[in-house]
Amino acid sequence: MVMAKESILVVEDEEKILRLLELELEYEGYQVTKAENGIDALELFRSREWDLILLDIMIPGISGIEVLRRIRVNDIQTPVILLTAKGSVEDKVSGLDLGANDYITKPFQIEELLARIRATLRMNSFKAKNAEEEEWIGLADLKVNEKTREIVRGDEKIELTPREFDLLVYLLKNKRQVLNRDQIVEAVWGYDYYGDTNVVDVYIRYIRKKVDLPNHKPLIHTVRGVGYVMKE
Repeated sequence: MVMAKESILVVEDEEKILRLLELELEYEGYQVTKAENGIDALELFRSREWDLILLDIMIPGISGIEVLRRIRVNDIQTPVILLTAKGSVEDKVSGLDLGANDYITKPFQIEELLARIRATLRMNSFKAKNAEEEEWIGLADLKVNEKTREIVRGDEKIELTPREFDLLVYLLKNKRQVLNRDQIVEAVWGYDYYGDTNVVDVYIRYIRKKVDLPNHKPLIHTVRGVGYVMKE
């Protein structure tokens, strides 16, 4: 399988530097798109997702700092490395305060810039992976994604009703803890629920049929006289 090239938007108005960056980045295997002013940069930024933006501060139309500010209004994820003039301390500080991931001062060694790009992309990939993992909770071979409401047991997808889903999530978030019916009712049905707590037993039966599949070890256990616990 061919790996997709990482996409980099290069915003630079000096033609020689822009051409150098394009050649070097493409040689390193990146997909490069160029912009020579702030207006084009913002249009290109909004047209698709980017793996990284290389942004010169001193560009015509809209300054690099303003471009960065507008990017960060709605996007805090896309990495941005600033290209700054030597001695422009205020621009560097402003850029970092606005959410730039890094900066490099002109004139720069291309090897250093490439190293900073690799480091920034690695860090962003690590953060994205961690964020994705944090969306899943689970036990043994059962995984639940609260955001997408996906449920997977081994290789099998499971469909639950909204109430069943809420009950399963509550059990998972309190795995290995014995929960009585009153605790479960208050957490899943709400403190103002006035029905019978036997509703818990009914819904436990429902999700057991769907989650504790015949070819898997049971995860939902009854603690006689107390309630239920989710454990291996």
